[in-house]
Amino acid sequence: MPYTQFNARELSKKFGIQFKAEQLFDTGKTPMVQATDWLSQAIEKAIKVGFSSEKSRSERIVSPILMELSLMNDERFTIYSGMNLNVDETTGLNGECDFMLSFSKIQDFVVAPIFAITEAKKQDIESGTIQCAAQLIAANLLNKEEGYNFKTLYGCSTTGTEWRFLKLENNVVTLDTERYFITNLPKLLSVLQFIIDESGKS
Repeated sequence: MPYTQFNARELSKKFGIQFKAEQLFDTGKTPMVQATDWLSQAIEKAIKVGFSSEKSRSERIVSPILMELSLMNDERFTIYSGMNLNVDETTGLNGECDFMLSFSKIQDFVVAPIFAITEAKKQDIESGTIQCAAQLIAANLLNKEEGYNFKTLYGCSTTGTEWRFLKLENNVVTLDTERYFITNLPKLLSVLQFIIDESGKS
């Protein structure tokens, strides 16, 4: 069973996951991160050219945002794009992830510690959220196998224009009640930067 075939009930039954919803980030206390001219222009061009598929959304919107963050952080993390996270096929924890962020410097293949996962969807951001939750469960298992114990792992389901975050902590998946949009890039970037900073403390 690939990640796309999970639903919330199956995650609860198979892995003991509980779901809840609350506001994850206090953006009023988080410093705003200004987008560079390069990113602003890249987003403007993406909107002008269009993005009718999940692949085009990944390439034209999500990827530039993540690359921007990497450069802002002196490339302290690796961005895995379209690579498999095959952790346990017997329980269905296998398949492709759109984007995974790892503090490993190895780019050739997926290596722990993974600290965040982003799934790009054409429309159905809710199904992407469950898919991302399953991927976080797999990332958590991989990290532990490699001796990394993150208290919290973050994920996101996005259409490119709209972003919904979630976190995995102690078998509880918390869904953010707030949505973020590329019409307010500083607010979105500030949340992503917060995730990088918090994960780097683990």
